[in-house]
Amino acid sequence: MSSSSTIAYQAFSFRYRTLQNVNTMKFVSCLLATIVLLTSIAAATAADPKGYITAGAPSNPKVKAIWNKYHDYAESTRMMRDLAAAYPEFAKLESAGKTVGDREMWVLTVTNFAKGDASSRPGMWIDGAIHANEIQATEVVLYTAWYLLESRASNEVIEKLLDERVFFLMPMMSPDSRDAHFYEPNTTHSPRTGQRPKDDDGDGRVDEDGPDDLDGDGSITLMRVRDPRGNLKSDPEIPGRMIPVKPGEKGEFRIIGQEGLDDDGDGEVNEDGDGFYDPNRDWAWNWQPNHIQNGAHRYPYSILENRHIAEFITKYPNIVGGQSYHNAGGMILRGPGAKTDNFEPADIRIYDQLAERGGKVLPGYRYINIANDLYEVYGGEIDWLHQVRGLFVFSNELFTPFNFFRTTGHEGFFGSSETQHLFDKYLLLSEGFSPWKEIDHPQFGKVEVGGMRKNWLRQPPSFLLEEECHRNMAFTLYHADELPLVSITEVAMVDLGGGVKQITAVIENPKICPTHSAIDVRRKITRPDLVSLVGDKLEVHSALIADEPLFTSPREQERKPAEVKLDRIDGRGGVYVRWIISGGENLEVKVSSVKGGSDSKKVNP
Repeated sequence: MSSSSTIAYQAFSFRYRTLQNVNTMKFVSCLLATIVLLTSIAAATAADPKGYITAGAPSNPKVKAIWNKYHDYAESTRMMRDLAAAYPEFAKLESAGKTVGDREMWVLTVTNFAKGDASSRPGMWIDGAIHANEIQATEVVLYTAWYLLESRASNEVIEKLLDERVFFLMPMMSPDSRDAHFYEPNTTHSPRTGQRPKDDDGDGRVDEDGPDDLDGDGSITLMRVRDPRGNLKSDPEIPGRMIPVKPGEKGEFRIIGQEGLDDDGDGEVNEDGDGFYDPNRDWAWNWQPNHIQNGAHRYPYSILENRHIAEFITKYPNIVGGQSYHNAGGMILRGPGAKTDNFEPADIRIYDQLAERGGKVLPGYRYINIANDLYEVYGGEIDWLHQVRGLFVFSNELFTPFNFFRTTGHEGFFGSSETQHLFDKYLLLSEGFSPWKEIDHPQFGKVEVGGMRKNWLRQPPSFLLEEECHRNMAFTLYHADELPLVSITEVAMVDLGGGVKQITAVIENPKICPTHSAIDVRRKITRPDLVSLVGDKLEVHSALIADEPLFTSPREQERKPAEVKLDRIDGRGGVYVRWIISGGENLEVKVSSVKGGSDSKKVNP
């Protein structure tokens, strides 16, 4: 190559390498800019999501939660602690006491504490799972707490509720037995009791002969024996299901009870398991002993956990609404629990108005009276809450057989055996029943063990759980919103001459619930509502009370007229108060209701 050619080639090579370097630098610069941009977008999205927001759910919760699963005691505790830590201005976690198993009985109080403490505004008590096997009850209460806190910043309805109301949420009323249901073999119906040892069979020993998981599937299912004179046979259409034999037909099987052995050698099987006492037959209203009310313990509040709960509720006389979650059958229940008891007609009208919304948001649920439409209950919690504390309170029996195939006309609380097996086959893909398995039983010889597992029927399966939580929460929040809320809407002053003035105030309650239930008024559970006129150099001569603005039939309060006492302020109604005064500077009207809140308004000259 000539010298001139060499120089030309070197020049070309330099320009090519330079161009390569420039292009590389441009590429790197573009790549870095793209990374920065994407990082910024991701950060912005995380802080303030602008993507597709799903309706009916918090868009960017601080506390992540999954609502298609069930949470044990530790997980539930962790969630409540996380919520209280994430929202210290709106949530306070405390224990009402310890269980016999040394677990804390958590209450999460949710409100806008900047508006006042937990006793300053109308309160709503929400509890769940007094019967620990009714496990979705805990989930509904947890979901309610989570939804209130995570939605407040973006939902005006929730924000207003937390400004005006105080929510007291106890997800686990029987936490010892909740973990027993989760981690010990049980049926879907057990344990309904607590874990305090009890001698059920009177042999001087406690809890020594409960059910036994003979096939190791984690559930207590059924035992059957082959018997040509038995009353059951296999369903030819649905494997594993047994159906009654028809008259004249030869039988195949006979059910001999739940899985179990004669653990204590007394000739009986499963006669002394954990418990048995019923925490929802222990409350201090219309209590009856065990020979009248099965499940009653020794005396009212002989169950430690209930005593803690009652003491906590009694600390807050501002609690006016209540909701207790149970399962199952799809019912919105109100008291009374016993036919010998009764509710005031005025209170029943309030219940009826509130329950009307429940019928709309909870398809398949029925609104009924416990004593007349279900069965009698003595010493039940919601009777105590209404009759002794004056609350308007419901008990929802969660999950309805309507949800199996969205059809009506089902048998009982759980639907028919055929419906259950078809739901298991079509939607649970045969996970709901343990197949029958032959084992050698030390007392009964050859038996077969199988049947329904503990993790469904009373409680919804995963894909129906969140809907159950949300719909029930929506009904409860409506109830909370319709608790009383007093306000002074008008104050007018008229100069009557001679230094005498007339001041008239209008006090209203726009909600369905009155400031006192009728039973509260009759039993004087809560002090009267107070409407006061205060000021400097004030002399109050008289006070009149009326239900209409013309004062055509007024009632006079002669004693201490500056502080008018009202038995109650009706829902969707109001009251008119008129004072005749002399003097007075810096005048102000104040209303104070333990269960209805408070308000004040200055008197303009």
